[in-house]
Amino acid sequence: MGEICGFGTAAGVRVVIGRWATSPFGSFADVMVEHPDGGRVLIAPTVAVADYVAGVYEFDDVVVDDVRTSRSTGSLDVVGGPLRAEVSLGGRDALGWLLRCVPQVIASSVAWATVIDPVARLTMRGVRTRGQTAGGRETYGATDRHRVVSVRAAWNGADLGGLRDVDPPVRFGFGSAPRRPSIVAVTTTIRPPG
Repeated sequence: MGEICGFGTAAGVRVVIGRWATSPFGSFADVMVEHPDGGRVLIAPTVAVADYVAGVYEFDDVVVDDVRTSRSTGSLDVVGGPLRAEVSLGGRDALGWLLRCVPQVIASSVAWATVIDPVARLTMRGVRTRGQTAGGRETYGATDRHRVVSVRAAWNGADLGGLRDVDPPVRFGFGSAPRRPSIVAVTTTIRPPG
């Protein structure tokens, strides 16, 4: 259980930040980055997390380094490997209000993710709530969403420019973060093959 923040930048770099309050690895944060040339990079805080995440999703490079996040109501700051990002967050959008209407126990269930997946695919380009990965069958259950309103980010010290949509969709797994930059409260369930 945690949250996923996705945004694009004027430099064409798309970033997906995962903050996980509970997981088999305890509390941690990781970052997935796709560059304009299609290169996909995982930044993970430990070898164990890196091995697991890289076994579920696809990357061209893996960086093991401390990933530090600072979260408040209106911001998310991230420092990890070559990435530095200051993300300003806005209010809950219409989808966020709709998601809040679904009880947590239902919204985080595998059955709900299966039912809602066709709707997500039709209404949000690249977004899926269920799919198959190398790690097994995976579902996402979203319970809230807030807008990202601005970003200051750098990769290896180079400024990535202003906020843009997550476009084209990122290609780490079976689905992308929403096109519109946002932070989504989510429960992720991965059921191993077999």
